Amino acid sequence: MTPDSAAGPFFDRLADRIDRVDSVVSVGLDPDPDRLPEAVASASLPRWAFNRRIIDATHEHAACFKPNAAFYEDPDGWRALEETVAYAHGKDVPVLLDAKRADIGNTARRYATVLETVDAITVNPYLGRDAIDPFLRASGGVFVLCRTSNAGAADLQARELASGEPVYERVARLAGEWGPDVGLVVGATAPEELAAVREIAPDRPFLVPGVGAQGGDAEAAVEYGLADGVGLVNSSRGIIFAGENAREYFPAAGAAAKRLKRRLNRFR
Repeated sequence: MTPDSAAGPFFDRLADRIDRVDSVVSVGLDPDPDRLPEAVASASLPRWAFNRRIIDATHEHAACFKPNAAFYEDPDGWRALEETVAYAHGKDVPVLLDAKRADIGNTARRYATVLETVDAITVNPYLGRDAIDPFLRASGGVFVLCRTSNAGAADLQARELASGEPVYERVARLAGEWGPDVGLVVGATAPEELAAVREIAPDRPFLVPGVGAQGGDAEAAVEYGLADGVGLVNSSRGIIFAGENAREYFPAAGAAAKRLKRRLNRFR
């Protein structure tokens, strides 16, 4: 099943999904082969078998599923990803591919063809507007990396330009010029920067990583991450590996997704 562009722009469809399940939780599907449970390790496509069980356990609490491309970039991995996307769509849940792509010319156009399969993608603004244009022209949502959740983000993103503004603020302003179906990736581990980006981009939905295993600020993620109630707060390892020490592995993942939904909804 591929995304249906006739169903409307991505963020409109995401808003409908958020309303239906009363959740802004994005469940990251990052099936690290070294951490898969025995229940799926012997399957012909272990990552797909794992994701199917995670989707079954969490879809009632998920506004979106977010597979990270790094865990699928091999032949069996891409097969697992295709099965995962189709299965998530069968549950009526959109899929955001966390690929952080961008390139020039025909390479970017080729990368953008993935939006024929998934509903949205993360992109890297470092190469500039022309490297992102093919994604903007495709039928899907685009989240531009702005202020990420990792410790080294400040190495470049917080550097001041000649204008005095940090790079991440400039990215936020540029994204506002790039079209209506463009959101921003802003981490919950930097709540002050998250608030600053929201002031610059008041109408842009954010994808807010870092609330789970990275220990980001859940209240700030909701307060500043949503625009008119639309946005995503992601947890990957904190949900999908919540059952590593539990007798009921996949129910534990479902319970973790439900807990995060309730935790975030307290601030909505």
